[in-house]
Amino acid sequence: MLFHKITSTTFGIGYIGKGAGTAAAAVTCLVWYFVHPGAFNFIPALVITCLITLLGIWSGNVVEAIWGKDHNRVVIDEVAGMCITLLWVPVTLTNVLIGLLLFRLFDIFKPLFIRKLEDLPGGWGVMFDDVLAGVYANIMLQVIIRFIIH
Repeated sequence: MLFHKITSTTFGIGYIGKGAGTAAAAVTCLVWYFVHPGAFNFIPALVITCLITLLGIWSGNVVEAIWGKDHNRVVIDEVAGMCITLLWVPVTLTNVLIGLLLFRLFDIFKPLFIRKLEDLPGGWGVMFDDVLAGVYANIMLQVIIRFIIH
Protein backbone atom coordinates (compact mmCIF):
# COMPACT_ATOMS: atom_id res chain seq x y z
CA MET A 1 0.00 0.00 0.00
CA LEU A 2 2.79 2.44 0.89
CA PHE A 3 4.42 1.81 -2.49
CA HIS A 4 1.23 2.85 -4.30
CA LYS A 5 0.78 5.95 -2.15
CA ILE A 6 4.35 7.04 -2.88
CA THR A 7 3.99 6.22 -6.57
CA SER A 8 0.59 7.79 -7.14
CA THR A 9 1.59 10.98 -5.32
CA THR A 10 4.92 11.10 -7.20
CA PHE A 11 7.07 10.88 -4.09
CA GLY A 12 4.65 12.98 -2.04
CA ILE A 13 4.08 15.91 -4.40
CA GLY A 14 0.36 15.10 -4.35
CA TYR A 15 0.20 15.88 -0.64
CA ILE A 16 0.93 19.60 -1.14
CA GLY A 17 -2.75 20.24 -1.86
CA LYS A 18 -3.90 22.90 -4.30
CA GLY A 19 -1.61 23.10 -7.30
CA ALA A 20 -0.16 19.62 -6.82
CA GLY A 21 -0.86 18.67 -10.45
CA THR A 22 0.95 21.75 -11.73
CA ALA A 23 3.82 21.09 -9.31
CA ALA A 24 4.13 17.49 -10.51
CA ALA A 25 4.11 18.61 -14.15
CA ALA A 26 6.72 21.30 -13.40
CA VAL A 27 9.00 18.83 -11.61
CA THR A 28 8.62 16.49 -14.58
CA CYS A 29 9.72 19.34 -16.87
CA LEU A 30 12.80 19.97 -14.73
CA VAL A 31 13.77 16.31 -14.75
CA TRP A 32 13.10 16.04 -18.49
CA TYR A 33 15.19 19.14 -19.22
CA PHE A 34 18.19 18.07 -17.15
CA VAL A 35 18.12 14.29 -17.72
CA HIS A 36 16.61 13.70 -21.16
CA PRO A 37 19.19 12.33 -23.62
CA GLY A 38 17.90 14.39 -26.55
CA ALA A 39 14.93 14.59 -28.88
CA PHE A 40 16.40 12.16 -31.38
CA ASN A 41 17.14 9.47 -28.80
CA PHE A 42 13.51 9.01 -27.86
CA ILE A 43 13.39 5.25 -27.26
CA PRO A 44 14.42 5.48 -23.58
CA ALA A 45 12.01 8.38 -23.04
CA LEU A 46 9.19 6.47 -24.72
CA VAL A 47 9.86 3.35 -22.64
CA ILE A 48 9.98 5.35 -19.39
CA THR A 49 6.78 7.20 -20.33
CA CYS A 50 4.98 3.91 -21.00
CA LEU A 51 6.24 2.45 -17.71
CA ILE A 52 5.07 5.54 -15.79
CA THR A 53 1.66 5.23 -17.45
CA LEU A 54 1.33 1.53 -16.60
CA LEU A 55 2.50 2.15 -13.04
CA GLY A 56 -0.07 4.95 -12.76
CA ILE A 57 -2.88 2.65 -13.88
CA TRP A 58 -1.83 0.04 -11.33
CA SER A 59 -1.36 2.48 -8.45
CA GLY A 60 -4.50 4.40 -9.42
CA ASN A 61 -6.51 1.20 -9.06
CA VAL A 62 -5.05 0.53 -5.62
CA VAL A 63 -5.37 4.01 -4.09
CA GLU A 64 -8.87 4.52 -5.45
CA ALA A 65 -10.04 2.00 -2.85
CA ILE A 66 -8.56 4.24 -0.13
CA TRP A 67 -8.99 7.82 -1.35
CA GLY A 68 -11.86 7.52 -3.85
CA LYS A 69 -12.15 8.14 -7.58
CA ASP A 70 -9.31 10.21 -9.10
CA HIS A 71 -8.31 11.89 -5.83
CA ASN A 72 -6.34 15.13 -6.14
CA ARG A 73 -3.38 13.53 -4.31
CA VAL A 74 -2.83 11.31 -7.35
CA VAL A 75 -0.46 13.22 -9.63
CA ILE A 76 1.35 10.44 -11.48
CA ASP A 77 -1.16 11.09 -14.26
CA GLU A 78 0.25 14.60 -14.69
CA VAL A 79 3.76 13.14 -14.82
CA ALA A 80 2.75 10.73 -17.61
CA GLY A 81 0.86 13.44 -19.51
CA MET A 82 3.77 15.84 -19.28
CA CYS A 83 6.16 13.17 -20.55
CA ILE A 84 3.86 12.52 -23.51
CA THR A 85 3.75 16.25 -24.22
CA LEU A 86 7.55 16.33 -24.50
CA LEU A 87 8.11 13.18 -26.57
CA TRP A 88 9.81 13.84 -29.94
CA VAL A 89 10.35 17.48 -29.03
CA PRO A 90 13.78 19.13 -29.09
CA VAL A 91 14.69 19.78 -25.47
CA THR A 92 15.07 23.52 -25.07
CA LEU A 93 13.90 25.68 -22.21
CA THR A 94 11.38 27.41 -24.49
CA ASN A 95 9.92 24.15 -25.79
CA VAL A 96 9.63 22.65 -22.32
CA LEU A 97 7.92 25.76 -20.90
CA ILE A 98 5.48 25.98 -23.82
CA GLY A 99 4.80 22.25 -23.39
CA LEU A 100 4.05 22.77 -19.70
CA LEU A 101 1.61 25.57 -20.49
CA LEU A 102 -0.14 23.61 -23.22
CA PHE A 103 -0.40 20.44 -21.16
CA ARG A 104 -1.84 22.24 -18.14
CA LEU A 105 -4.38 24.05 -20.37
CA PHE A 106 -5.57 20.78 -21.91
CA ASP A 107 -5.52 19.03 -18.52
CA ILE A 108 -7.47 21.74 -16.70
CA PHE A 109 -10.08 22.59 -19.37
CA LYS A 110 -10.39 19.03 -20.78
CA PRO A 111 -11.65 19.80 -24.31
CA LEU A 112 -12.04 17.36 -27.21
CA PHE A 113 -13.24 14.24 -25.37
CA ILE A 114 -10.60 14.46 -22.62
CA ARG A 115 -13.24 14.74 -19.87
CA LYS A 116 -15.02 11.65 -21.22
CA LEU A 117 -11.97 9.50 -20.47
CA GLU A 118 -12.33 10.24 -16.76
CA ASP A 119 -15.34 7.89 -16.85
CA LEU A 120 -13.11 4.89 -17.51
CA PRO A 121 -12.87 2.57 -14.49
CA GLY A 122 -10.15 2.81 -11.84
CA GLY A 123 -6.63 3.70 -12.83
CA TRP A 124 -7.60 3.81 -16.50
CA GLY A 125 -9.80 6.85 -15.87
CA VAL A 126 -7.15 8.44 -13.66
CA MET A 127 -4.48 8.15 -16.33
CA PHE A 128 -6.09 8.38 -19.75
CA ASP A 129 -7.56 11.87 -19.54
CA ASP A 130 -4.01 13.09 -18.93
CA VAL A 131 -2.61 10.79 -21.61
CA LEU A 132 -4.97 12.39 -24.16
CA ALA A 133 -4.20 15.88 -22.82
CA GLY A 134 -0.53 15.05 -23.36
CA VAL A 135 -1.19 13.86 -26.91
CA TYR A 136 -3.07 17.05 -27.77
CA ALA A 137 -0.41 19.21 -26.13
CA ASN A 138 2.32 17.36 -28.03
CA ILE A 139 0.55 17.91 -31.35
CA MET A 140 0.10 21.62 -30.62
CA LEU A 141 3.71 21.92 -29.47
CA GLN A 142 4.96 20.22 -32.65
CA VAL A 143 2.96 22.70 -34.74
CA ILE A 144 4.26 25.67 -32.73
CA ILE A 145 7.87 24.50 -33.02
CA ARG A 146 7.69 23.87 -36.75
CA PHE A 147 5.62 26.84 -37.88
CA ILE A 148 6.02 29.58 -35.27
CA ILE A 149 9.29 29.20 -33.34
CA HIS A 150 11.51 28.01 -36.17
